[in-house]
Amino acid sequence: MQHTIPNDAISRALPKSPTGIQGLDEITNGGLPKGRATLVCGGAGSGKTLLATSFLINGAQHFGEPGVLVTFEENGDELAGDVASLGFDLPGLIEQGKLFIDYVRIDRSEIEETGEYDLEGLFVRLDHAIRSTGARRIVLDTIESLFSGLDNANILRAELRRLFRWLKDKGITAVITAERGEGTLTRQGLEEYVSDAVILLDHRVTEQVSTRRLRVVKYRGSHHGTNEYPFLIDRHGLSVLPVTSLGLTHHASTERLSSGVRELDGMLGGQGYFRGSTVLVSGTAGTGKTSLTAHFTDAACRRGERVLYFLFEESPLQLMRNMRSIGIDLKPWIDKGLLHFQAERPSNAGLESHLALMYQNVRDFKPSVTIVDALTNLLTVGTANDVRAMLMRVIDYLKVNEVTGFFTSLTPGKFESEETEAGVSSLMDTWIVLTIQEVDRQRRREIRVLKSRGMAHSNRVHEFELTDHGLRLLSDPGRGIRATGGG
Repeated sequence: MQHTIPNDAISRALPKSPTGIQGLDEITNGGLPKGRATLVCGGAGSGKTLLATSFLINGAQHFGEPGVLVTFEENGDELAGDVASLGFDLPGLIEQGKLFIDYVRIDRSEIEETGEYDLEGLFVRLDHAIRSTGARRIVLDTIESLFSGLDNANILRAELRRLFRWLKDKGITAVITAERGEGTLTRQGLEEYVSDAVILLDHRVTEQVSTRRLRVVKYRGSHHGTNEYPFLIDRHGLSVLPVTSLGLTHHASTERLSSGVRELDGMLGGQGYFRGSTVLVSGTAGTGKTSLTAHFTDAACRRGERVLYFLFEESPLQLMRNMRSIGIDLKPWIDKGLLHFQAERPSNAGLESHLALMYQNVRDFKPSVTIVDALTNLLTVGTANDVRAMLMRVIDYLKVNEVTGFFTSLTPGKFESEETEAGVSSLMDTWIVLTIQEVDRQRRREIRVLKSRGMAHSNRVHEFELTDHGLRLLSDPGRGIRATGGG
């Protein structure tokens, strides 16, 4: 796994303009090259204009850097309407003198290719816009429209060099968008040679599931993350998930949290789970995984802690109805703002999108506990290796933020297994296995703690039942307690 560790010497040598886009500044170690040009390329609908516009608006709103937006495809009113749903107030920024929008209409039929073709007229307009606003940032969207009538590669290359040089001489930070070509980063295949940084956006569809990814193709004079990073476009705008920037530097708390079941706490040395740890509950269908999860959820909310609950199998209303049958009512915690359900079919998005949504929900809701029920449902949109890689990133993110992670996993078949279908048990601090045995034509539920790192725990199998008052063990949970330090 690659780590995007900032290089202090390089950061001092190369000033940067923060984008204000969640995750992108982390990947680029501070933002885009200040006073230089960055090319953002991608296919139609990949998010180029949104990234560029976000860079411009965030500069004006949060970093005291007015901007100029030169658009060749949409006028100011159309663009303002496009981004209004994201909370961007372009007319307000224009009125405050923080933003200038110049719509340059280019009619291909009026363009004649000659040896004298140049961009002097554009330079005059840009210079006026920059001077009138004191702009420190500029966006040109998109460059294909500017050269739509040119077929001569020599003229095209020369004018592109002039454009980038003109922007660099002005000392203004520029973002230029371009459509991706066939086998090349752009249609002309030329712009990547005359820009200081290149960001590639990709919107791909695999087995009818779409995902968005971003990659920093090059960044002159600066270290940067080179992997592909999933990103989201939602009502909050664009956010990037810097999945490779996480490591094993998280805090390890010694505080213990009750499982919500007194007897299970007894199996865990009498105190429950470690705060900020990861817990896996696995078992075949009907063993009580969700019931055990509901106990932990209820206990956390009773402590006044926030719980974020990801559901991939059933609706929140159905789950709450079912849990009332064992005496657990979760609705009051929703009403108090302590419990938030995020329910979605796995097939609605790819693994990267689910991962990014989890990050975003954790960041926005700021829970103490996060539940994923059941992670094996994600196998419908990815392989076991893909799910494991995703879960590793989720766990890293939760641990860095000291959030306790609680996961359920469906074990295939009729009998218990010391392996999970997604192969994720090695990532967990505590692993609880639930099983059903048939004895004298009766089903008997059993629970055991297969491992629990850093604490003494029971090594015995205990029978339990689900009653009107919740999960109850039928044997002494304190028997068989043994010390352990590993996992």
